[in-house]
Parts: sequence; C-alpha cells; structure tokens
Amino acid sequence: MPGLNDARYPTPISLYPIAQACFSRWFLFQTKSGYVSHTVTHRSDAPAFAVHVIARMEAALAMPARERSAVVRYGLAAASLLLTAAIRWALAPWLGERAAYIPFALVVLFAIVLCGPGPAIFASVAALLFGYYFSGPTNFSVGEQAEALTFAVTAIGILLLGGTVSRLRHQALDNERKSQARTREALAVAEELNLLIDGAEGHAIYMLDPRGCVTIWNQGAERLKGWSEAEALGQHTSVFYPADARIAGKPEADLARARKEGRFEEECWRLRKDGSEFLASLSLTALKDEQGNLRGFAKIVSDITDSRAAEDNIRAREEHLASILSTVPDAMVVINHKGIILSFSSAAQALFGYLEDAIVGCNVSMLMPSPDRERHDGYILRYLETSQKRIIGIGRIVFAQRKDGSTFPMELSIGEAKSRSQRIFTGFIRDLTDRRRTEERLQSLQSELIHVSRLSAMGTMASTLAHELNQPIAAIANYVEAVRDQLLDPRGEELPLMREALDDAAKDALRAGQIVRRLRDFVARGDVERSVEELPALIKEALVLGLMGARERGIEATFDLDPSASPVLVDRVQIQQVLINLLRNAVEALSDSSDRRVHVTSSPDRDGLVRVSVADTGPGVAKEIVEQLFSAFTSTKPQGMGLGLSICRTIIEANGGRIWMEPRPEGGTIFHFTLQRAQTEDEHEQQ
Repeated sequence: MPGLNDARYPTPISLYPIAQACFSRWFLFQTKSGYVSHTVTHRSDAPAFAVHVIARMEAALAMPARERSAVVRYGLAAASLLLTAAIRWALAPWLGERAAYIPFALVVLFAIVLCGPGPAIFASVAALLFGYYFSGPTNFSVGEQAEALTFAVTAIGILLLGGTVSRLRHQALDNERKSQARTREALAVAEELNLLIDGAEGHAIYMLDPRGCVTIWNQGAERLKGWSEAEALGQHTSVFYPADARIAGKPEADLARARKEGRFEEECWRLRKDGSEFLASLSLTALKDEQGNLRGFAKIVSDITDSRAAEDNIRAREEHLASILSTVPDAMVVINHKGIILSFSSAAQALFGYLEDAIVGCNVSMLMPSPDRERHDGYILRYLETSQKRIIGIGRIVFAQRKDGSTFPMELSIGEAKSRSQRIFTGFIRDLTDRRRTEERLQSLQSELIHVSRLSAMGTMASTLAHELNQPIAAIANYVEAVRDQLLDPRGEELPLMREALDDAAKDALRAGQIVRRLRDFVARGDVERSVEELPALIKEALVLGLMGARERGIEATFDLDPSASPVLVDRVQIQQVLINLLRNAVEALSDSSDRRVHVTSSPDRDGLVRVSVADTGPGVAKEIVEQLFSAFTSTKPQGMGLGLSICRTIIEANGGRIWMEPRPEGGTIFHFTLQRAQTEDEHEQQ
C-alpha cells in the first residue's frame, strides 16, 4: 500500500519519509548492537528482515486512522510524543528553556493525521505538560505563559485543520474505493456482456460508427461472415453487401433509414468473405445520446438460409397435401380432444353444407343427429380415460346430419395423432347415399326375385305334395268307398274285409302325415351361427338399410340405444334381417299417416335378456288378425305373402328370444323382441 507521500492522500506535511528513515537507522543500529540477534540469526538476513518490517510499517502508516485499533493509534501518538521529548531532552544543553513547546507541534500534527482526534487531543495535553517541564516550572514567566498559550492555540488550530484534512482524506479514500468498486463492476459487466455477445451462436453482433465503419466485431460475426476482428475493424458496412446492392446504394440507404426510423428489421442477402451469399435476418438500430446526437449503429445479423429453405419445403408439402385433400372425394374433418373442429375439407363443405370459416371452432357433434349429438363428448371423454377403442381405427356406418337438417348414412373411419400439446382425431367420411340407393334397388330386385322364387318353390312344393299325397289319399278314398258300399248290405263274412280296408286306410292316412312332416322338417331345417356382437353397431347398420328412402317420404327416424344393453349373443345377419323387415313394415305402414315417426330403442330386460323395440305412429294392426299375426300366410298388406313376421319369429326363437306386438297408446304399433345378453369377463368373474 502506498505511503503518505502518495499524491492520492494529500497531507499538509509529509512525515512518512522522516519516520521511515528514522526507523531504518534505528533498526540498523540495533542490529549492529546485537539487540535483535534473537530474531535475525545471520548478518545476511538483516536487510531482508528490515525490508519486511519497513513494509509492514508502511502498510500501517498508510491505513486510515479509523481502521486501526485504539491501542495502535494511542501507541503511535505516545511513541511520537516520547521520541520528540527524548530529542528535546537531548538538545537541552544547547536550547536551555527555549523552544519548549515548538517541537511538540509536529507531534500534534502527526497524531491528528495518522491517529485520529482522540490520540491527537491526548498528544496535545501531554505536549503542554512536556513543554511546561522543559520551560522550567520553577520560573514560569509571563513570556513562557504566552508561549504555552500560543502553543495551545496552535494545537487547537492543528486539531481543527487536521480534523478537516483527515475528513477530506477519508472522503477521498471512500470515493476512491467506491470508484474502484464501480470500475471493477463495470469491467465485470463488460466482460460478461462480451462473453454473451461472443457466445451467441449463429448471430453476428457488431457496432458501426456514424459513418458506417465497424468499431466492434464479435466472434459470432467472425464465424458467420468469415472476417476476423482485425480485418473487419474500420471496414465500411458496404463490404458485407452483394455487388448489386452496393451499386443500388443500399448500404447508405439502410443507414439513412435507421437514422430516420431509429430501428428497422428486414430479410435480405448478405456477402461472406469467401464471396458466397446467404439469406440474412438483420436488425439495424441507431444509437443516440440524451441530446439526440448519433453515436453509431448496432447491427445484429442471423443466417436464415437453412430455416427459410425448411419453411419453404414445409409450405410446399402443406400446399401439396391441401391440393390432394381438396381433390379427394371423401370428406375430412379434424378435431381436437375436446371435439372442437380444427379443419374442414372442401369435400366436407359440399357434403354437409357448412363453410369452413363458419364451422371451425364449433363442436363436431353439430354434424350428428340425436342422440349421438348429446353423447359424443362423453364418448371422447371415455376414450381419453380408458383408451378403449370402439370406433377409432375401425370403419363404421353411422348417420350424419346436414345443415338443412336432413340425415344420411355414411362410412366413418377415424385416425388418431398424438403430439406434445394435444391429441388430434381425423375423420374420413364417405357418403353412402348413392350406394345405399343402389343397394336398395338391388335389394328390391332381389326381393322380387325371392318372391318369384318363393312362388316357384311353393308351386314345386305343391306339385310334390300332390304327387306324394295322391297315392295314399286315393287309396284312402277307395277303401272308404268300398266299406261304404258294403255297409249298404252288410254281411257277416265281410266284416273282416271291411276291418282290413279301414286298417289300410288308416295306414295311408299316417303315411300322408309323415310325408307332410318330413317336408316341413326339410323346409324348417337350418343352422344358426351365433357370436358376441355390439348391439348399437348392429342396430345402426340395419337402420341404414331399413330406413333407406324414409327421409324422402317425410318420415322422422329417431333412436335411443342404451350402451349398457350390450353385447349380445346372436347371429348378426339374421337379427339384422329381422330389424330390416320390421323397419320396412313400419315405413310402409306410415304411407297414409299424417304423423310419420319411427322410434327404435334398446334396453336391458329381465333374466339376462336385452329388449329391442321398433315403434311407429301408423294406423296399427286390425284386431281380427292379431292372434294370427306371426302365423304363415297372414299379412296386413294387399300384396304381402304373409311370411315375413313368421320368418322373424322363427329367427328370434332360434336365437334364444321371443317376439311380440303391442298397440302403441298414442296410436300405432310397437314390435318387441328379446335377445340373449352376452356376459363379459368381468361380469362372469363377479358371478
């Protein structure tokens, strides 16, 4: 630490060199005399030890008084006082009683500067006592009293002046330390800022003076553009522009724009040291002081060549995908995990009648008829909680509803895509209206063909019956006629012949019965292949065929299918035939009704069964044919053969259920049939 003679610590009198010289001479004298031989054992170690002690003394003297301990401060004051007294005593033979107080003025000044106010006051009082001693206490004249008073006034002045100087010195030290601390903090911040700027990967950050010449060049700029800091400093910013941009005056125009606007950003081409060009995203900011004077420019440049190429590729792929989707005949609807529509293809707009801008952000349930509209959110929530797929990844035929309220059958396939933020479901929809119309026409033709085949089969059956029954019936007739003739003139000997004729007639009658029974068994024989089926899906597929054309006839079809009434153990094709037959009968029964409604429901029934009901608002069934409604050749339609309901009963009974009809209280008819409910593994374990 510097001594008191340092320019940073101004003092009225520089005492440090005098003290240092005195201490050095004293130390050398003591060394020669052997007083410090216990510390310095060799003569060659004395200079080094002296230097060490002097350095310690220098540090102690340079330390501010308030930072030293009280013992040190008072000790220094006492030592300087005793040293001055010793010198004055040594000079007593020459000075006598003169200059008794003057030597101690330096002690007071030394104490106030280096030791503080307390030791300085102590030194002043002690100096008065020593001065009184050296002035001769036996003869304390008026002149000596005046000299003592003068010394006291001088000491007080020194104390005041020294205190002021000490305060100023302490303030200077504090200001110096604060300045050094601020300098260190500024240097640390500047160093951290430089590290941050140099560590910015892919960003060139550099400064320009008001003329546009480089003044600061970071490592990112060196990596990005190829010029080193030594090469770039002093260069005009135009060297980083392509030739055509320089010819057009763009460098100067950019500086003028930043000077006018304060800051601007743009994307343009820039030049590297090797002559290659890259697409850059740059920001140019004008730096101005508080008075608005331009100090320079800050420029940040990033290479976006690869990112822009990637964006262009993504945009091209999106446009290509959009063009493909716009030409695909199937409609596409994209929703999120809350059922909100995110995308609506052009084919979907044409199919449903909604514009994409009007429907995006709405719930997809608006495209469904009741009751699926009210239940769809629950379907999604159940899937998200259980991950049990019932339609995702599986094509299914369902009904949809257009903007005008009309419904139509469609084939729905749903795919799922998972991202970090959400789940997206994409539905591909194919309108089955035309296909169903074609199938309906084919089914009609097939029905007519079946009708002709049935008539032919009945003719064949009648011919077979006539052929097979002709012989036994003719024999019965002959036997009976012969017995009748013999009974006109009965004779005893003919009774055995009559009995034999009647026995033969009975045998032929049994034979005819066996022929009819075998034919009935042959017709009724068939195999039932039952499997576990989801009842709602089975019913919906049958509804598509059974209600084909119902909307065009003004018939409103609704259904309420209980998810708990599933699965069932049935022959899928046969049960769908029953449903289609009942639905077609209901549609035909509503042809002359003003209130045209068909309602299909499913619900659990007793004894492990499931009930399916088909209700209509038609005229109902006549009472005289209710008992024979499910018998063969009984029909309520003018052109009906009377076999449909009979076949339905046969199918339902073969599947372990029963079928019956009830009149609807409000008018119309309700057909019910039951099916066996299939037990799941969990239900089986609970039992």
